[in-house]
Amino acid sequence: MSFDHHPPPNRGRLNAIARYFQFAHFQTNFRTETLAGITTFMTMAYILVVNPIILSDAIYINQSGDLFPQLVVATGISAAIGTLIMALLANYPFAQAPGMGLNAFFAYTVVLRLGIDWRLALSSVFIEGLIFIGLTLSNIRRQIITAIPNSLKSATAAGIGLFIAYIGLASNLETGGAGIIVANEVTKTAFGSLREPQTLVAIAGILITSALVVRRIKGALLWGILATASLGWILGITPWPQGILEFPPFPKELFGEAFLGLVNLNANNFIDFVAVTFVFLFVDLFDTIGTLTGVAMKAGYIDENGELPRANQALMADAIATTSGAILGTSSVTTYIESAAGVSEGGRTGFTSVITAILLGLSILFIPVLKAIPAYATTPTLVIVGVLMLSNIAQIHWQDLGEAIPAFLTLFTIPLTFSIAEGLSIGFISYPLLKSFQGKSREVSLATWILAGVFVVRFVFMTVRFG
Repeated sequence: MSFDHHPPPNRGRLNAIARYFQFAHFQTNFRTETLAGITTFMTMAYILVVNPIILSDAIYINQSGDLFPQLVVATGISAAIGTLIMALLANYPFAQAPGMGLNAFFAYTVVLRLGIDWRLALSSVFIEGLIFIGLTLSNIRRQIITAIPNSLKSATAAGIGLFIAYIGLASNLETGGAGIIVANEVTKTAFGSLREPQTLVAIAGILITSALVVRRIKGALLWGILATASLGWILGITPWPQGILEFPPFPKELFGEAFLGLVNLNANNFIDFVAVTFVFLFVDLFDTIGTLTGVAMKAGYIDENGELPRANQALMADAIATTSGAILGTSSVTTYIESAAGVSEGGRTGFTSVITAILLGLSILFIPVLKAIPAYATTPTLVIVGVLMLSNIAQIHWQDLGEAIPAFLTLFTIPLTFSIAEGLSIGFISYPLLKSFQGKSREVSLATWILAGVFVVRFVFMTVRFG
């Protein structure tokens, strides 16, 4: 008598998932990828509350009633869609969501300052996404990544590390942040006050998380967030969750409004529409490329030729996410620098993003819990990720000043201007110029020169159009 041995159904499905995401090739496993996905979600979950707050400042103008719940749904669903596409199409552990900075530009500059109707602003985001799809299909966006010199790739990764740490340290006390770095009229910035309980808890959280990291505790970054939040709850600094479930409505007053904006396009607003679309396109393009490059450097994806494998798939996921986000009613969706937290936790495949996408989708049901996790609880993780990403500066040839100066300007400018695109702009403009001054202009590719020219035009345009 013989019996055929068949693996349990669940084991068979798990093996299929492992094969699809190439766990063996990337030397990872379910536990590591799951923890990494949870960690990425925890470090970026703030966007589910912050993005609706920012956008509601502009969208409330022509609306009656509270659209915050609908904006939460639009934010969560667009982030989940983009992240899931990134997982399945590109097999990268990169999460996506409406971009910080882009949402502020949408609300405060485009709608409030320029007086452009928010529906037309959504139309600009929608058209931007369609242009991105075209640029990706034509291979132009991948060529831009290849055109970035290796020294600027490393500098971008390090700059993003400083940027992430700065976001955590300088988060405002008024919005639940750490307040470790604060504004100062004389010195621009200064060390915060240790009389602030949030600041003390954030510092304690940094010490706790650092201890977990140096002890190589699996999931250290996630446990650091939970430990810091729990400490704040126990001490009464931050209120405990005021519930668990909350069922927000479908964004019916936002869904499809981007199409209505196009219908209302006319001679009076056409020039503003084109200008705003150009700015969205440019900033989103280079924010995404900078983030992809920086996080990919940290994960070890950039090959010996300076190229990112499956770059077009990753960029297509970003383009589709931006387009779908505009339809749902939110500003540009982009790859998130907080993905570096999951990568630092060991995430190497798209399964990390699958976990993040699932949590983003489910999170719209758990807004009371998310609201209870204060911003200062994520500060320790952002600081540690900054430390880990700063290691990329070792790959910069500091003895060659033609390489070192543009790299320094890039990594220094990113956190101080609060923009990855601005840092890349300065690096791209200075790199070919300094190489030419060295008598090494032949080392600069034609694509790099073209991009440098584009960045110069962009600065001129921004100065003339937006001041």
